[in-house]
Amino acid sequence: MSLTDSQRHDEFLRLFTAHEPAVHAFVRSLVPTRDDAREVMQEVALVLWKKFGSYETGEDFRKWAFGVARYEVLAYARDKARDRHVFGDDLLDLMANEAAQSSGRLEAQREALEACLDKLPLEQRNLVNAAYAPGARIDQLAARTGRSAMAFYKTLHRIRIALAGCTRQLLLKEGLS
Repeated sequence: MSLTDSQRHDEFLRLFTAHEPAVHAFVRSLVPTRDDAREVMQEVALVLWKKFGSYETGEDFRKWAFGVARYEVLAYARDKARDRHVFGDDLLDLMANEAAQSSGRLEAQREALEACLDKLPLEQRNLVNAAYAPGARIDQLAARTGRSAMAFYKTLHRIRIALAGCTRQLLLKEGLS
């Protein structure tokens, strides 16, 4: 049975939304900057949508998307070939294979970290989110919380240690390390 355009669109959005963080992490591992990754991801999303007609329902969407992303990174690298900071095709292939193999582990780690962040008391979770927000300055955050920068760093350090332990335990429960 053939899907209507609306059903096809809905299926694409469902699959892309579910796998976009992993595809983005894959792309980010292959390009030098976050801006490069954003630029490549725009092309990846566009190509995935254009080629969605060739996607077989039930096929591994993530694997298919990684393949498309790999080619888009290579195309991006060729376009930027005059920049001496761009990796060669052989190195990009090697890095892409590594990233594809480790994507499941990285996804599990990200999910475990998110679960551990959710377990933190609200005040600690807000402190972590603020500290890792784009453009965050520890001296300003410390002043806002009435702490010295050193006290703020120590508090953040203790929270990171707790998060690392929690994440490690969740991964061990799932049989991952």
